[in-house]
Amino acid sequence: MYSTPDFRKGLKIELNGEPFVIVDFLHVKPGKGGAFVRTTLKSLLTGNVIDRTFRSGEKVDKPDLEEKTMQYLYESDGQFYFMDSETYEQSFLTEDQLGDSRNYLQENVEITVLFHNGKPIGVDVPIFVELRVASTEPGVKGDTAGGATKPATLETGMTVQVPLFINEGDVLKIDTRTGKYIERVR
Repeated sequence: MYSTPDFRKGLKIELNGEPFVIVDFLHVKPGKGGAFVRTTLKSLLTGNVIDRTFRSGEKVDKPDLEEKTMQYLYESDGQFYFMDSETYEQSFLTEDQLGDSRNYLQENVEITVLFHNGKPIGVDVPIFVELRVASTEPGVKGDTAGGATKPATLETGMTVQVPLFINEGDVLKIDTRTGKYIERVR
């Protein structure tokens, strides 16, 4: 069990049988009355964000979470299949469970899959991924005033804004937190 002094950003807790991650928290000690902790929690199952206040010293459960390194295999009818490299057991996640993470999945790449009570509920993608440009228009010479950009479609189907010098076949470093282009990988 966790107590309110243990709260920190990124801590995973369980409320009413559902796993949550603490997005933000604030310890408040008013002039009158007891201290309390104001938190913003994000559901690991649905992605919903809620605000919840806990009395100082209140206890919450640790969720039954397990992380496994699995290999992403393929997507079929909106289901994304993963294989455990040790047991060769396969699991799948839906588009809704993956959210924006599906834009960073490359076939045969190792990824961390999060399980709650033995069922897969989501993935942890690395902060930076390297993806190849599948298609983009050639940059127009002389159209560079003010750091001009153009759209580029990556191998996963995601579209990002890139500088004009980027060409098809280039490998780009993408920040998965923002979905933005960082640099071209040489």
